[in-house]
Amino acid sequence: MANAEECREALEQLSRNMATSTGDVRKAAALDRSLSCRITDLDLTFTGQLRDGRIQDVVTAPGAPAEKAAIRLTMASDDLVALVGGRLSFASAWATGRVRLEAGIRDLLRLRTLL
Repeated sequence: MANAEECREALEQLSRNMATSTGDVRKAAALDRSLSCRITDLDLTFTGQLRDGRIQDVVTAPGAPAEKAAIRLTMASDDLVALVGGRLSFASAWATGRVRLEAGIRDLLRLRTLL
């Protein structure tokens, strides 16, 4: 099981990856939306803002998110680290229920390029 610091670093790496992306991926990451990432095995939630192609203003809080974010991810700590590290495919993790993604239909259509 990854720890909270490893999860935070994974989110920071994801943010760096999005910031340096180009083309369709860059367009998909250019949303301005609230974001939450619930880490079930650590009982933590990271919240922030997806803005200008980066995840900004990240805050960690115990338990479930206090407010419903526009884009909501739920997964185990090891899955977050594996996804960002390229060792786990988002499509297969989502299809098997290891990762949940909730968002409005417009955001889901736009985010599909990132996934």
